[in-house]
Order: sequence, then C-alpha cells, then structure tokens
Amino acid sequence: MHILSVGLNHTSAPIEIRERLAFNPEEEEMALVSLQREKSILENVIISTCNRTEIFAVVDQIHTGRYYMKRFLANWFQMDMQILEPYLLFFEEEEAVKHLYRVTSGLDSLILGETQILGQVKDAFTSAQNNRTTGTILNQLFRDSVHFAKNIHHTMKINENAVSISYAAVEVLKKVSPTVADKKTVIVGAGKMGVLAIQNMLGAKISNVTLLNRTSERAENIAEKLGVHWCGFESLDQQLKRAEILITSTSATKPIITKNMVSDAMAERENPLIIVDIALPRNVEATCADVPNVTLFDIDDLGDVIQENTQQRQAMVIQIEKQIEEACIQFYEWQKQLGVVPIIKDLREKALGLQAETMQSLSNKLPNLTDREQVIIGKHMKSIINQLLKHPISELKEMATTPDAAHDIEVFQHIFDLQKTENKEITKEKVGERA
Repeated sequence: MHILSVGLNHTSAPIEIRERLAFNPEEEEMALVSLQREKSILENVIISTCNRTEIFAVVDQIHTGRYYMKRFLANWFQMDMQILEPYLLFFEEEEAVKHLYRVTSGLDSLILGETQILGQVKDAFTSAQNNRTTGTILNQLFRDSVHFAKNIHHTMKINENAVSISYAAVEVLKKVSPTVADKKTVIVGAGKMGVLAIQNMLGAKISNVTLLNRTSERAENIAEKLGVHWCGFESLDQQLKRAEILITSTSATKPIITKNMVSDAMAERENPLIIVDIALPRNVEATCADVPNVTLFDIDDLGDVIQENTQQRQAMVIQIEKQIEEACIQFYEWQKQLGVVPIIKDLREKALGLQAETMQSLSNKLPNLTDREQVIIGKHMKSIINQLLKHPISELKEMATTPDAAHDIEVFQHIFDLQKTENKEITKEKVGERA
C-alpha cells in the first residue's frame, strides 16, 4: 500500500484554473464514491477549499494511482488531461504525509497559520468517513494530523495576528482609497467570509454597510446582530448603482455579477466602483475590470498584503516543521506495526483458548463451585494472562520497526507456536467494513 496526494493550490495554479477545479459541495459525496471505484484507489479523502483542491489516497501502486487520480480530476471537471497536468502537485509516501500535516496546520495556506483550513480538513475527513471511502490508513493519518494541528495552534499560537482574506480585502481598500470609511459598501454573501468581511469593515470604521444574501432571513439575522443594513438579493442591480465598494463572497458556481450588469450600473453614476471578489469560483466576471471607472480585485490580488503579515510568523515555521518530521516518523512506526496485529490477535486467542480449557477442567474437578466463584477465578486467570502477554506484545511491536523485522517476527511466532500469518494488503472490498 502507498500513500499519495494529487491536487493543486494557490502556489501551483492561477485563480482561473483553481475555480474550474473546485468541487461543488452538493456533489462532493458523489465524487468520493466515484473516485473510490477507480482502479488502484483503496481509500480517499477530497479536500476542496477556495485555494486548493487535493486528493489524499491509499493506492496499491504509485504510478497506477497517480494516473487514475489525475484522470478522475480531468474527467470530473471535463478538462483535457494534458492541460491539467502542469498545474498538479504530486506527493508520494512520506512527502504526502508531511504535506497533509503542513496543510492541516496552516503552513501551506495563502494565509500562514490560519485556522479555517483545520475545520475544512476535518469536514473533508468526516465526509469521507460517512461515505465509507476511508480505512485503517487514512483514518489514522487524518486523526493524527488534526490532533497535531490543534496542538500547534494551542501551543505555538501561530494563528495569532493572522490575517484573513476578508481582512486583506479591507487593507487593500484602505490603500487604494484613503477615504474608504466614507464609502457606501455592499457585501454580497452571508457565509463565513461575508460575516468576517462585515466585521473587518466595522473594525476599519466603515459603518455604511449593506448585506445582501439569497436567504433573506439569514441576512436579517446577521445584519441585526452586527448592526448593519440588509436587503434581499433581488435588489442586487439597484445596489450596484449606489455602491462605491462591493465585496462578494457567495458559494455560487458561476459569476453572479456580469460585465453587462456593471456597465448598466456605471452608466447611471459618475463616482467610481471598487469590487473585491473573495469567492472561488469567482462571483464577478473578470471582464468587469474593463468597465470605465471600475477597479476589480480577486483573491490572488491580495497576496502582497497577506505576505507583509506573515513574515513575523516565519520563525515559528522552522520549529513546526521539525515537529512534523517527528510526527511522520511516529506515523510510519505505527504503520509498520500493522503487520503484527494478526499475530497479536492469534496470540491472545491462543491464550484465551487455554484459559477456557483450564476453566472447563477446573469445573469438572470442582463441580461444587458457584457461578460467582467461577467468574472470580476466570477474571483472575485473564488478569494473569494479560500481565504475561503485555511485555511480549510490546516487544513484538518494537520488532516490527527494526531492519530485521521479518526474521525476528518469525522467531517470535516459533517461540509461541503461532501459525505464520501473511501481512495481507487492504483491498477495496474491505475498506467499507473498517471505515
């Protein structure tokens, strides 16, 4: 079995490509199951966020797994494989494990140390478990990486003072428009990003804020809680005519603001419009930037602001990378020990079988024992067995991680008169049973 990661992120692909390869949340379950049916794929988890789409998988062969994962992405998003391949990042074995730890800890994010990715990885893992596409290996790996990231954020505080994309959007606005506090601002989308955008706007003393959302009830609740205006999504065209700043962050899969809409709005006004599109896929057509008096920013345009804030946290990265190295070593030691699990099971079953035979013999020789006395004797016998087996089992696990593992394990089986057990690889058919 091999661990493999294939995907793209903000470092390997421009926004035009990333938005084409973003999984629709409504289709994510179907994608997991579809990928699981591909040849060579034994387990899989799909992570899809505004800045990355990545697959982590257990495969029976590296080269076969790479091909079918790449083919799956190309087919799912209806993109020619040759066009897609230059943007893909491949990580194999230990590098794939390290990559997941870095992603989950926020070290591979556009915003260094951000915590949102941790929740996104947890959600992706949960979805894969619910759809029975994970097994022994990825269950352990993802649990370990999530636990590691939680600990890092708690002990290292790398996320302190971390900017969000919404914060970066406001900082960009302040740079391009010194009088930003006086601008009429419209925020489209009441998800996490939209709420953060409002909070950052208010923090920057921008009080003339109006929230638009497809669900009016949610818009009203958030607006009331944060002290801003709100209106229904049907008023988008009207709001375009009055807005001086527009921030979009909806989950729409296609642009909701077109060049024609912006052109019509600008024809009835003289003051300029600044649009910051922090959604992926993008909510605003790129050609809107061609409309006179309109300035358009997308996620990739916020990089400079984010970079300024991350420099002070770079020193922590070196320490975290060392801890990731240690965590990977521990994971692979655990994986090596998987091969001795059947032997431990055989040893315990043999010991318990002897205990059962002894109890039966004891009952025959002492027929007057009460049920309570038999239970007490049985518990003590099991306690003795557990104490006797504790050290040998511990030694067996250590043997599995040494260069002479195969020979040492064979000697162990001979000493305890155990049947030789082959370390069979996980098959597709068994994944669902363990998930």
